[in-house]
Amino acid sequence: MLRRLKIDPEFQSKIPPLTFEELNLLETNILEEGRILSPLIVWNGLIVDGHNRFAILKNHPEIKYTVLEKEFANRYEAIVWICKNQLGRRNLTPEQRKYLIGKQYEAEKQSNGGDRKSSAKKSVGQNDQLIGKKHTRLRIADENNVNESFVRRAESFANGVDAAEEAVSGIRAKILSGEVKPTAAELAAVSRAAPEERPALVAKLCKPKDEKRAGRKEKRAASTTVRAKAEKLETEASEPCEPAELPSAPSPELAPQPVKIDNQQLLEIAASRYHAKRRATGSDMLCEIEAAADNLKQRWEQAFQYYPDLLIDRDNRTAVAMIAQSLTNYLNEVEERTL
Repeated sequence: MLRRLKIDPEFQSKIPPLTFEELNLLETNILEEGRILSPLIVWNGLIVDGHNRFAILKNHPEIKYTVLEKEFANRYEAIVWICKNQLGRRNLTPEQRKYLIGKQYEAEKQSNGGDRKSSAKKSVGQNDQLIGKKHTRLRIADENNVNESFVRRAESFANGVDAAEEAVSGIRAKILSGEVKPTAAELAAVSRAAPEERPALVAKLCKPKDEKRAGRKEKRAASTTVRAKAEKLETEASEPCEPAELPSAPSPELAPQPVKIDNQQLLEIAASRYHAKRRATGSDMLCEIEAAADNLKQRWEQAFQYYPDLLIDRDNRTAVAMIAQSLTNYLNEVEERTL
């Protein structure tokens, strides 16, 4: 039976990997128990849950195990189930959670786009509208206690992570573990780039923040230097030009004439060397909004981790709920503006 089970790379990519210590602990517990308590869940011979247990079984075929067959209409339904199942884990990083929500939304759009799965859609005619994207986003947002815009951003984040992984194998694990923290703009650039350009972009987003900051400073310094040179040329061009003193000559006919400087030409040269800074747009600032949202979540989670009485003490819980409600009201207002 074990030989007939197979690993599907697309399914496996939705399973956050265990750390070395976690995998060792799992193997130790299985060997001490002499059997695997949780069944391997499969669909058409493909493992949808239990990839780590399956790897341990291949090294210890004497261990007893069970298999549970699941029924899915297609691969997309299987991916949705995997994402939902993994989102129930408590030890997910914020990046892993965001990635899974994005992949769930992407898979549900694919599944709903070709099938009328809900009871409401089964009753309508063939030419009626399928399940809407907004309806799907709202439901996924409600399931995961986030807002609709987070689901939309999560899909873009997941697509960017997958594009980076296609370019450089292993980068997905680094991003989802939090080891590498690219901005939304950096991931979007990877997604939009041609395949041959992506490895270089991935290498840039892997640079430490200090190096990225230094690179930006160098660009600003270079821009300032160019601007200063251009301004100097422009100033010199605007000043009247004195004819150069000529050496004595045997006759006036052979003496060279003063060189006439074309001021307009100098101005054009200066302008060609100066590139005015482009004014930032809303698209440029999306990464700022994304970073602020991620920073808020991380700081809240750290506070809850180090001060658990925030969620245990009744007065603290009430205060946290009031702050969260105030924040929710503001985010709802922002969401209203985007509709």
